[in-house]
Amino acid sequence: MTVDFVIRKAPEYKVATRTLTGAWPGDKAVRAEFDKVHAWAKEKGVRTGKWFFREFGDDETPGAEMRFEIGVEVRGTGPVRGGKGTVMRTLPSSTAATVTFDPDKISPRVIYHALADYVRHLEKAGEYKEAGPYREVYLGNPWASKQVWAQTQIQVPLKRLKP
Repeated sequence: MTVDFVIRKAPEYKVATRTLTGAWPGDKAVRAEFDKVHAWAKEKGVRTGKWFFREFGDDETPGAEMRFEIGVEVRGTGPVRGGKGTVMRTLPSSTAATVTFDPDKISPRVIYHALADYVRHLEKAGEYKEAGPYREVYLGNPWASKQVWAQTQIQVPLKRLKP
């Protein structure tokens, strides 16, 4: 399987989110939060799109200060209010380094490491620097569809350094 990094414009997303704080809560807890956001969207009667996962912090961040954001894109034109622990956020349009891969064929750890090296290379070359937290993007529910899981995407927002 070939994996390529691509720099592209990521669109703005309106996202219904829930946040977990503290040390890594585990996959079951993350899935439960996705289920809560999805149930909230169904209750509100809104159309949903992509699913997002963002981690705020790095290897140096103490566990108690870590933050994990779980979100589902909300599609439509009307205003939607959060509630029941769900908050509406807008992820702004941005240039992003992206990679799409199948986690069953290539370990996400390898992809994250390679993507971090790629972003470091772009910064050393004076082209781009990291402009926000990495985000995992799924076309829908990755637990309900092997096809969605096989198209996992990681995006790293970038800021141009050269004019």
